[in-house]
Amino acid sequence: MSTYHIKNLEEYFQVYRKSIRNPELFWEEIAEEHFVWRKKWDKVLEYDFSKPAIKWFEGAKLNITENCIDRHLHIRGDKTAILFEPNNPDEAVQYITYKELHKRVCKFANVLKEKGIQKGDRVCIYLPMIPELAISVLACARIGAIHSVVFAGFSSTALATRINDCEAKMVITSDGSFRGAKTIDLKGIVDEALENCSCVETVLVVKRIQSDIQMVENRDCWLQPLLDKASEVCEPEIVNAEDPLFILYTSGSTGSPKGMLHTTGGYMIYTAYTFKNVFNYKEKDVYWCTADIGWITGHSYIVYGPLANGATTVMFEGVPSYPDFGRFWEIVEKHKVTQFYTAPTAIRALAKEKLDFVNKYDLSSLKVLGTVGEPINEEAWHWYNDNVGKKKSPIVDTWWQTETGGMMISPIPYTTPTKPTYATLPLPGIQLALMDADGEEVKGNQVDGRLCVKYPWPSMARTIWGNHERYKNTYFSTFENMYFTGDGALRDEVGYYRITGRVDDVVIVSGHNLGTAPIEDAINEHPAVAESAIVGFPHDIKGNALYGYVILKDVGESRNHENLRKEINQVITEHIGPIAKLDKIQFTVGLPKTRSGKIMRRILRKIAHNELDNLGDVSTLLNPEVVESIINNRL
Repeated sequence: MSTYHIKNLEEYFQVYRKSIRNPELFWEEIAEEHFVWRKKWDKVLEYDFSKPAIKWFEGAKLNITENCIDRHLHIRGDKTAILFEPNNPDEAVQYITYKELHKRVCKFANVLKEKGIQKGDRVCIYLPMIPELAISVLACARIGAIHSVVFAGFSSTALATRINDCEAKMVITSDGSFRGAKTIDLKGIVDEALENCSCVETVLVVKRIQSDIQMVENRDCWLQPLLDKASEVCEPEIVNAEDPLFILYTSGSTGSPKGMLHTTGGYMIYTAYTFKNVFNYKEKDVYWCTADIGWITGHSYIVYGPLANGATTVMFEGVPSYPDFGRFWEIVEKHKVTQFYTAPTAIRALAKEKLDFVNKYDLSSLKVLGTVGEPINEEAWHWYNDNVGKKKSPIVDTWWQTETGGMMISPIPYTTPTKPTYATLPLPGIQLALMDADGEEVKGNQVDGRLCVKYPWPSMARTIWGNHERYKNTYFSTFENMYFTGDGALRDEVGYYRITGRVDDVVIVSGHNLGTAPIEDAINEHPAVAESAIVGFPHDIKGNALYGYVILKDVGESRNHENLRKEINQVITEHIGPIAKLDKIQFTVGLPKTRSGKIMRRILRKIAHNELDNLGDVSTLLNPEVVESIINNRL
């Protein structure tokens, strides 16, 4: 039996039991057998959730880039490490081998050093999905600098907040970015942000869209000339397993963003292990995660997890709708992609379009499909399974968070039987608990509660940068000696988990606790509905009532809206019961979403409550313009 690569259900249960019985031995064996260390650890784990303080592999020394690049050179040097697919389908694809990646990371690392970046310094990266984004992340890790990637679509205000919070000495950006048919002036956004930042000494600029930009003397430098002069040799900085690797800010429209701090050794082991198993990765596979490296999904499952396994990982610069809605499937056919990992919001958007966009491409190379970012509704699951996977590629519906660093609950393909809308079983090493409102654990099956984790896992965030008290209060104060995820979940008759949404998305109507996710799932079953979001609003009689925001598949839906509202409530009644019927249903062209595809229900809740003067910074949203449209048409 291989602990590192699980091959069937019996093996999963054996490995899982071993990981729970003796977690330290379990992770120690994986760490010893599959990774390169410069010095072994003194202790596998030390933790105290009351503080909270968590240390994995304390005393060990390593460099994560040795594990992601150097150790592959002698056997996989000529294998493609990063396959870059540009925004414009007519532009040449880049195939960056492990040898080439090594050279480019070393050169970039030497540029960072020349510009005064040292171990422990923070570098803010504000780049589009081009190879330099992955390379700059790895170059920081090479020299022990702490990278903080900010999604290149956030506003100057959001960027400045993050730069100031981590006191970044350097910003890496580009002259601009391509996004479908548009270009975005990234350098202009950086310039605006830096008017309010005194900590930044250097700005490195990648030339991408060939636009005319302003360069600030003694601060801004074009990257390429510096790379041209840099040496190809850069010995890795050896760091401690618990030294910081990166800070990644959780997006949010209200409150200051939280800079989740992830450390090196445990994060490397956990992301590599989960990547190998959840995607059933084999040596000649071509793996594609459509996320942006600005999110935790991109960190863990475009860069570190795949490269630690010597994989070929695809980076796509563009959007699923350019030049048309067949772009994802055209790329799958072109590169014979074997694993495809995307968000339910993308699946729903593509499912609204004609099936011709899918059917004209050969998707037979696909072996595993994945979803990430939010629970997938049943209709989208079946569309994905039937039309993309052709009912032969298992769907891994993965649940995890920026804070967890890696996937926590997921099917293992060809091992765990899947069930639509269920993330299924915890991955090895993950000890889950469902808690009730009184702080008692809910045992047995066919139950629900607040989802917690009882025991540390290697990739968990160690703190919030500069605010450990906030970390403690947010994640470890609700339930004693437990990490509280903030999500609700149910456990079915066989022990499968289904995430029911954020606990603050539970609405109490006439004394009944109603999770919004199952109601949205029911609404989305209506043939005219593309997507929906439910929030509560105050009601004189019920205490709270339900307000639904609904996007129709056909924007010009000519049917009577009042009849549609009745039909939607009828569907809810049939699936859940009359108690869950909506008092208000607003039809809208879009929903406010984070760049990673999560619906920002806090904003929708405030609009439903008519609290319009405190919506927070909506510029960080994927589609800020939709907020105004919803406000103007509110009921």
